[in-house]
Amino acid sequence: MRIVFLGPPGAGKGTQAETISKGKKIPHISSGNLLREAVETGTDTGMKAKYYIEKGLLVPDQIVVDIIKDRIVKKDCKTGYILDGFPRTLSQAKVLDETLKNLGDKLDLVFYFSVSEESVVLRLSGRRLCGICGTNYHVEFVPSSKDGICDKCGGKLNQRADDKPETVLERLRVYHEQTEDLITYYKKKSILKQISSDAGIEAITKEVSDIINCTLQKKPLISRGVV
Repeated sequence: MRIVFLGPPGAGKGTQAETISKGKKIPHISSGNLLREAVETGTDTGMKAKYYIEKGLLVPDQIVVDIIKDRIVKKDCKTGYILDGFPRTLSQAKVLDETLKNLGDKLDLVFYFSVSEESVVLRLSGRRLCGICGTNYHVEFVPSSKDGICDKCGGKLNQRADDKPETVLERLRVYHEQTEDLITYYKKKSILKQISSDAGIEAITKEVSDIINCTLQKKPLISRGVV
């Protein structure tokens, strides 16, 4: 299965991608991680990307897709993969589709994890990161034993600047602007499945897994609120 996971910051798509990747035994591919790795290891496409990054420019869609292409042609992607957070715009989606077509391939499913603004603000604004060891906490969901102090190393817990409520709302606004046409694009292709991320993690995992299984089996899925 060739799958894309889309969703705004705080929707939990990364968590779901990791879980489904392990369950279905297919690679979880994060475009952000791939880009950083390509730059650090000095691959041809990585060096092209580095040129733009160092100038503070956006990396062109084709370069990002080429980095992803280098990954998905590897042996462990033969039975499928999950692209996490890419594409994010309509232009990226079209470049990706053309690249896959040239490989004799195509996407099977695109999951869009929708979430309320209230949930996103709660999830992201409550995140705290240890300044020493990097351990993640959440003031409500995964609190440290002592307020503001890391349980592992005693380091100070900090809030990322882009996790402040006002910044989170702006990130959401920008995300929805970028993806509105993208969501319509995949709907027209009849491969988009919208999942509410306001549900519990285990319930979401089961929903996603059921959809994948039914798609693999080419059987209709009894609707449980899935668009």
